[in-house]
Amino acid sequence: MIKYTRFFLTLLFAVIAFAAHSQSTTSSPYSRFGLGDIDPQLMPQNIGIGGIGVATNRISLFNNINVINPASYGAIGITVIDVGIYSNFSTLNQTGQATQSNKNFRLSHIAFGIPVTKKSALSFGLLPYSERGYNYKKSVKNLGTSSPVDTNVTNYNYSGDGGLSKAYLGYGFGIGKHLLLGGNVSYIFGNIKDVSTTEIPGLAGTLNSKIEQSNAIGGLNYDYGLQYSFDFSETKHLILGYSASAGTKLNSQTSYIVSQYTNDASGNPNIAVDSVVNRQNAKGKLKLPQINRFGISFQNDGKFLVGADYSMGQWSDLSISNVNQGLVNSRTFNVGAQYTPNIATIRNYLATVDYRIGGIYDETYMTVNNTRIKKYAITAGLGLPLRPSNGSFYKINISAELGQRGSLVNGLVKENYINLHLGFTLNDRWFTKYKFD
Repeated sequence: MIKYTRFFLTLLFAVIAFAAHSQSTTSSPYSRFGLGDIDPQLMPQNIGIGGIGVATNRISLFNNINVINPASYGAIGITVIDVGIYSNFSTLNQTGQATQSNKNFRLSHIAFGIPVTKKSALSFGLLPYSERGYNYKKSVKNLGTSSPVDTNVTNYNYSGDGGLSKAYLGYGFGIGKHLLLGGNVSYIFGNIKDVSTTEIPGLAGTLNSKIEQSNAIGGLNYDYGLQYSFDFSETKHLILGYSASAGTKLNSQTSYIVSQYTNDASGNPNIAVDSVVNRQNAKGKLKLPQINRFGISFQNDGKFLVGADYSMGQWSDLSISNVNQGLVNSRTFNVGAQYTPNIATIRNYLATVDYRIGGIYDETYMTVNNTRIKKYAITAGLGLPLRPSNGSFYKINISAELGQRGSLVNGLVKENYINLHLGFTLNDRWFTKYKFD
């Protein structure tokens, strides 16, 4: 009865996590493009090792949930629950502009893994897919007339918020001793909103313009993958992995409103005078790109793990309502390692901790002002085991990602950030029928 109570409490936690994610939790001008900042869809234990995951399943003998390669579910031997929180701290720099600092916090994910047979398991959960959150202004003097006596300023304001979530159900299974196969069916849903205004605050009574566009998105997406293990001994394994997200089409309902308004004496906008354009709930399709991932890892069970991933995203195919979004194809390289000094000792707790480190190089899907936007990051993390209780095993996973995106050339913004992830992983034997003699 206690275990089922925990199950329903965890489901309640999932609802809370979903509600928390419905709000934007990023503050980056680069989230304006495409679908926003794309989430890695990884647990903190994978983020700490550079975001590798295509060729990993169990990490340091612990059962883990690895959504980016559903073949890994075939290695889940007991019930796994993973919940986590996320925080972001960023600083935006631009030549000639004041530095801007932001911080955000949210519940990040909840995922379950439940074994079905000795070599197969189900997994389901809720994770973020993308996030949009930005607010910035450009000011132009003289209304473009270049007149020395014209002192008016035109302000162009841009803002956006929202994001997409991913609810998934997956199954992974093993064939023989070395091959794992698996797939996810996911429902991606959410709303993305963009607002731009043009204001001339120095001219009283001037009609300002406002453009509001929102997209309500929902539809199915599919992930699939495989892992093949070369076993050199009972504890040493080389794993090759491949996974992909299919380029499916989602439903999209677009609202597009162009209105005019005036500002009051304090500079705040009044109610819109009229709507020049008002198109509501126009139905269309959003075409997601095909994403291919390749990975390799070598693990000495309970001792160390090293690996690398390479991912390619066909983001030049992204279109919304048959309008191509003008993105470029992305490439991402991930490398990482983990070391556990002595997983079996009972006298030295620090020797049982997992120590993680990694690096990320990302050529993103954005080209702004004829400049490719790139991201560089280093990661570090800890896996902190807790004392087992009645056959249950617990671990707290902490990871940090310290990185930079963009640059100061060609009028761009350089974003320095720290992402912190905290996860709680439970390994337990639920749904087991015990026999007594």
